[in-house]
Amino acid sequence: MDREKAIVKVSVVGIAVNAVLVAFKLAVGFLSSSIAIILDGVNNLTDALSSVVTIVGTKLAGKAPDKKHPYGYGKIEYVSSVTVAVIILLAGLTAFRESLDKTLHPTPADYSVVTLVVIAAAVAAKLVLGRYVKAAGKTWRSESLIASGTDAVMDAIISLSTLVAAGVSMAFDLSVEGILGLVISLFILKAGIEILMDSMGQLIGERVDSALARELKDFIGEYPSVLGAYDLSLHQYGPERLIGSVHIELPDDMTAREIHGLTRQIAEDVYRAFGIVLTVGVYASNTADGTAADMKRTLTEIIRGYPEVLQMHGFYVDRSKKLVYFDLILDFKAENKAEIEAGVIRRMKERFGEYEFAAVLDSDVSD
Repeated sequence: MDREKAIVKVSVVGIAVNAVLVAFKLAVGFLSSSIAIILDGVNNLTDALSSVVTIVGTKLAGKAPDKKHPYGYGKIEYVSSVTVAVIILLAGLTAFRESLDKTLHPTPADYSVVTLVVIAAAVAAKLVLGRYVKAAGKTWRSESLIASGTDAVMDAIISLSTLVAAGVSMAFDLSVEGILGLVISLFILKAGIEILMDSMGQLIGERVDSALARELKDFIGEYPSVLGAYDLSLHQYGPERLIGSVHIELPDDMTAREIHGLTRQIAEDVYRAFGIVLTVGVYASNTADGTAADMKRTLTEIIRGYPEVLQMHGFYVDRSKKLVYFDLILDFKAENKAEIEAGVIRRMKERFGEYEFAAVLDSDVSD
């Protein structure tokens, strides 16, 4: 089964289960005059609507790239997750308002054994549904499904608290409906905010996963002649579409034909192994050059005095032009980047005055 069909299937199951729960909970809630059960039912309705949004978002995200959107429509899935978050937040705000009114103007609820059985069945159903949907979301890398699954598990806990409140009401004739409704609304709002933040992070663009970055660089570093992999940058255009670039360091005596064959091979192998479309750039590394090796060692010693410098790479000495190139990876927290660059170059000039130094300051975009 392909990813789109799997996500739609799981979402349809979620809609069906939530629709049944909505019907039962609203019926029981109105019959027992329980605001907590009614709000719990409304929350299940938002879950069903969320599944509908997930289906629509997945279908739209599966559209093929075109001239207007050459990287495809995959990010629509993140937009659908934002929509789900907004639905949840609206439900939470409504729940909070109604619960506050119930707290200030309480009315007694009329629970029965049937009520307790329905709530208990809802707890079990939402717990099983939540685990099923969340597991499917992880399998198919769907943020919307993961969010829906997490929300369903949380709903089971909320329904359990409703069950406890019903028991308290029946045993002690004590109404905690309004207070419980406020607690439920806060849980709903918390879930909506968390989903919204996660989805917005994906839309804005997040740092490359550390484990993936290390695995990819180690993979590339295994190729003959590759002395290192640097400047890895990946951009997410949907859960299944990663596009990026990387620089590899190669001996400067390799021919254009050799470099062409190697970079093409790396790009093809990375796509087959990781599903990532990767552009491979090249840094030249001096071979059999004692002066270049001495300069590189000196530069390495110098940057150890700058804790903001996380890495140096791309080092190359052009003897004919008396020019030295290198890149410095600086921590995002570094506030004196220009001063660091000037200080490093000044100290290199003190040792190798006949050379000019061209430094590029890079950001720490991946491990």
